[in-house]
Amino acid sequence: MYSVLAVTGYKPHEIGIFNEKHEHLPYLKQAIKKKIQHLKEEYDINWFITSGQPGVELWAAEAAIELKEIYSDIKVGTLAPFFEQEERWQDPLKDLYLKVWENSDYKDYITKRKYESPQQLKLKNQFIIDKSDALLVLYDEYTEGSPEYYLTYAKKKGEATGYPIIYLTPDEIEETIREQMDDHGWN
Repeated sequence: MYSVLAVTGYKPHEIGIFNEKHEHLPYLKQAIKKKIQHLKEEYDINWFITSGQPGVELWAAEAAIELKEIYSDIKVGTLAPFFEQEERWQDPLKDLYLKVWENSDYKDYITKRKYESPQQLKLKNQFIIDKSDALLVLYDEYTEGSPEYYLTYAKKKGEATGYPIIYLTPDEIEETIREQMDDHGWN
């Protein structure tokens, strides 16, 4: 059993998603939600925590909030790295962040100030890994990106304590796309 699952993955631009109307985004969100639901059932996870960063983190938090309708014991934590991280984001992204923030069961800022340096982001990665029992990450070793920073800490913790790293794989995403297409008769 893992009580607290940290969730991270690519930022939208790292996987070619530049707006909320991208044709593959609904499938990706469904794959994330399906994986979270599977892990909730398999490991009886109570808390899903992210830093509320754009992309997989926000989409996972949104999915966990939606899954509260099925699982009354799901809790969502948003641990932002600094004050007003969303201030320079476009409105649709800012709106999603504020929706997640408002619907989080726990929310706080890891550094109690506005952005000053990349050190705040490093602290965020380490803090979230330290406060969680396992990490779910959307990451493909052939596509570099921001999840590598979390993985550095997670792997160190894994070597020391057996901290599990769970991957949402491209194959799982493809499977979700195929299921959705079959459900809609698009094959």
